[in-house]
Amino acid sequence: MKQFLNYINGEFVATDKTFEKRSPVSNQVIGMVNEASQAEVDQAVTAAREALKGDWGKLTTVKRVELLYAVADEINRRFDDFLEAEIADTGKPRSLASHIDIPRGAANFKVFADIIKNVPNETFQMDTPDGGKAINYAIRKPLGVIGVVCPWNLPLLLMTWKVGPALACGNTVIVKPSEETPATATLLGEVFEKVGVPKGVYNVVHGFGPNSAGEFLTKHQGVNGITFTGETRTGEAIMAAAAKGVRPVSFELGGKNAAIVFEDCDFEKAIAGVTRSAFENCGQVCLGTERVYVQRPIFDKFVAALKAKAEGLKVGPSNEPGVGLGPLISAEHKQKVTSYYAKAVAEGATVVTGGGVPKMADEFKDGYWVQPTIWTGLPETASVIREEIFGPCCHIAPFDTEEEAIALANNTTYGLATSVWTENLGRAHRMAEAIEVGLCWINSWFLRDLRTPFGGAKGSGIGREGGVHSLEFYTELRNVCVKL
Repeated sequence: MKQFLNYINGEFVATDKTFEKRSPVSNQVIGMVNEASQAEVDQAVTAAREALKGDWGKLTTVKRVELLYAVADEINRRFDDFLEAEIADTGKPRSLASHIDIPRGAANFKVFADIIKNVPNETFQMDTPDGGKAINYAIRKPLGVIGVVCPWNLPLLLMTWKVGPALACGNTVIVKPSEETPATATLLGEVFEKVGVPKGVYNVVHGFGPNSAGEFLTKHQGVNGITFTGETRTGEAIMAAAAKGVRPVSFELGGKNAAIVFEDCDFEKAIAGVTRSAFENCGQVCLGTERVYVQRPIFDKFVAALKAKAEGLKVGPSNEPGVGLGPLISAEHKQKVTSYYAKAVAEGATVVTGGGVPKMADEFKDGYWVQPTIWTGLPETASVIREEIFGPCCHIAPFDTEEEAIALANNTTYGLATSVWTENLGRAHRMAEAIEVGLCWINSWFLRDLRTPFGGAKGSGIGREGGVHSLEFYTELRNVCVKL
């Protein structure tokens, strides 16, 4: 039985307490995860703080960049190992993990290494009251020890999205992966050891949230800042923990993202884009679409076309040819998603397609499968329109005017992302300006330049990461004033 160990101060660490890691495709136990106690978290924090003062803290930027490039190269060298670990953890299609998760996981280290190598700092010359001059210049200092609390939907990609800039800026990190996806964070410890990153720079502690590694880490006063991707409710708990010691946080939280489709859209592109945004990774994407608003003249045509696309998705295990939809992450999450499928019907939805559990072969029948699902006919007050589901489902509603579409899109406590489908350039820019989100796509979805700011508005997050914007969280600026 595979053991997922903690990684602390350059060593893999077993503990007395373990929990099962089950396969999403079959519900079979595929490994045992060693849960970190307060003692292991304390050890990780001590190691991370010592590394700041030791070899890692003394490295030049050039040498630090070289090591991060080496990390990326080693991930790519072990591409197949990371791919198999990601697939085993999540059950997602091989085509998706090989195209998105692993390449981006490696790229995150190189992108942020390049940014820290080239970023300029501010310099100002000023006149002084005595008629002289002074020079002010800014220097960037690492924030310190960063607690990285990761989600399960894109475990390697979203973890390295935070670890990459944190280390590029000279910080040390303690990663708490989701209890559902321990594999790639653990495997990355082998990479850091292989390329010679000093001990204590990268640490991994496994466990849950309350009364476990997550709470121990976020409450620890030796942690200087916390970055988190996940549910808004969990973000609120972490924010409360971070308030003690007035420690900064960077959050990407929940969403209830809208797609807005105008009658002048490129219809085939819009259908393809909304299909991806609603169903990719079995709907387990923070940027995914669960609300679709379609201008009335093309509403019926769009519903029919999206129904055909959803029914054309092959549901199955990752290695099966042509699979477009894998399982949900856990039995608990399956129960949540199917409960919303039932709520939609109870609240009066028209089920266009799906709404249940597909019949699977015997070896997969206990996996966490659900059907891709489309609803129409619900009022905006319905649960499946108001609450984040995080499954392969969406509700489609008609609208008439641009103003109505804006009002519908903004009628939510969330504000992560949206996509707008129109060939009218002026309308595209007006929509981008008016919709209250951190990220607006025009005629695309999940198209990401890693140099751009990323984060949510309203209840979808705090702060921005990506490019130089990551430096705002992972470094502290110190002004130096020199009287001439």
